[in-house]
Amino acid sequence: MAITRYAPFRSPFSDAALLQNRLNSIFHDLLPEQNEALTAGNFVPPVDIYEDAQKVVVKLEVPGIKQEDLDVRLENQTLTVKGERRFESEEKEENFHRIERRYGSFVRSFTVPQSIDTESIAANYDAGVLTITLNKKAEAKPKQVKIGIGSAEAQKPKQVEASAA
Repeated sequence: MAITRYAPFRSPFSDAALLQNRLNSIFHDLLPEQNEALTAGNFVPPVDIYEDAQKVVVKLEVPGIKQEDLDVRLENQTLTVKGERRFESEEKEENFHRIERRYGSFVRSFTVPQSIDTESIAANYDAGVLTITLNKKAEAKPKQVKIGIGSAEAQKPKQVEASAA
């Protein structure tokens, strides 16, 4: 096994740092809009989406945002939710010891399936959670048909006895 000596001005971790910088630049080139959102202090509210036989439900966690600061739209099978959390404080930002909550605007977009009835969408805002209910069209809802089960005797053809007259 060979022993590699590093010059006193070169750290053994400099190659790792160089690799990290290269990877960061690659990801920055691939996802510039996401990187801008992260560095600008904007936030992306977490979302839960679930579906049952009757509807699709989208829930966004948006605490601290007033109802009038939310905008929900459906256009060309794309559901878009926009909002803004404003930094409202009587104190100057310099007086804070720590600011961990994110402020600013956000936009979340979701593709809606063709089976959704676009005329019956409802949104409800309660306790910092925006719930959007997208009902399915009647023809998209599963149908159950009750099928009667008969006995094997009922399905056999009956023999007719011929009587001699």
